[in-house]
Amino acid sequence: MSNETDGGSSPGSEPAGALPAGMQAPDFTLQSAPEKSTSLTDFRGQPLIIAFYPADWSPVCSDQMALYNQVLPEFQRYGAAIVGISVDSAWCHRAFAADRKLRFPLLADFEPKGEVARRYGVYDHPEGTSERALFVVDGDGVIRWSYVSPPEINPGADGILTALEAIAAPSPA
Repeated sequence: MSNETDGGSSPGSEPAGALPAGMQAPDFTLQSAPEKSTSLTDFRGQPLIIAFYPADWSPVCSDQMALYNQVLPEFQRYGAAIVGISVDSAWCHRAFAADRKLRFPLLADFEPKGEVARRYGVYDHPEGTSERALFVVDGDGVIRWSYVSPPEINPGADGILTALEAIAAPSPA
């Protein structure tokens, strides 16, 4: 269930639209604090929610990250972790996370600007930010669900929870 968008990319340079379910999630290593990095591989063996968002401090982004902070125990019930990713710096993330009392890492897709968002097909070229996009990645690093929301809309957590339920459900024999 992917909401495809055209990222304005040139042919062959990056995906056109959000990467769909079934694809291997591109690996990344991004700053999660001024002196600390976090990688996709740090979450192997557990589901990971990747929430790309345009910018710290914007009203919709603030509401979205606050919602995920509140729903964090539900995500953890499925053994899942969550990271937020935007093009803001690690220092900006540190201040934003402290102000909002966030209990999950915010990763800085800062330099080269938006490189990870580009690889996931969710870089907004005209704005110079990430699109508001969600990915649920299983413990093997495979995207199980992706969704791109309009920038002015908080996508909520329902789609994430449905994808986590599907990962947790036993496979038919």
